[in-house]
Amino acid sequence: MSASALVTALELAGLYVFATSGALLAIQKGFDVVGILMLAMLTALGGGILRDLIIGDTPPAAFTEVIYLIIPLVAAVVTFFAHPLVQRLAFTVLVFDAAGLGLFCVTGTLKALDFDLGPVQAVLLGITTAVGGGVMRDITARETPSLVRTDSELYAIPAAIGATLVACAHYTGLSTIVVATGAAILVFALRITAMLRHWRAPYARVRS
Repeated sequence: MSASALVTALELAGLYVFATSGALLAIQKGFDVVGILMLAMLTALGGGILRDLIIGDTPPAAFTEVIYLIIPLVAAVVTFFAHPLVQRLAFTVLVFDAAGLGLFCVTGTLKALDFDLGPVQAVLLGITTAVGGGVMRDITARETPSLVRTDSELYAIPAAIGATLVACAHYTGLSTIVVATGAAILVFALRITAMLRHWRAPYARVRS
C-alpha cells in the first residue's frame, strides 16, 4: 500500500469514528436530527478542512470527493437509530473521539509531509487535524473543548506523540505504513488509558 492510499484509508476510518462521536454528543445534548447531522459532519470534516486550507490543497477534499460527505452521513444515520443507552453515551463519545484522534493525527502528518513541509510543521499540522474537529464539535455543543479544560485527561499530547513518530519514520526511512498504523493505535491507547487513570497535563497553579 502506498503512502497516499494509507492516508486515504486512515482518513476514511477517521471520518466515520469522528462523525459517530459528534452524533453521540448531539444525541446526549438532545439535538434534533438536523443538529445530529450537523455535529457529525462538523466533527468529521472540520480538522481536515482546516488542514487543507493551511497547506493550500483547495478546494478541500470534503468538497471534491463525495465519499468524504457520505461516510459522516452514514455514521450519523447509524448512530441515530442504533445509539447506546443514554447513560453510556458520555464514555462512548470519548472512545470514538480517541479513535478519531489517533487516525487523524497520523493522516494530517502524512499529508503535510507529502506537501514537503518540515518535520515540526508536519507534527503541528497533524495535531491540528486531530483536534480541530473535536474543538468545533464541543464549541457548537456549548461544551468547553477537552483541549483546554484543566480537568480533562491528556488529549493533544497523545496526538503530538503519534504525529512525532510518523514524522520521525518519514525522515529515518522506517516503514511508513507500519509506523503510521502503530502510531494511530498508540494514540488511541494513550488517550483511553489517560481517561481511565485520569492522567492530566500540568498547568500553572494560581495562588489566591
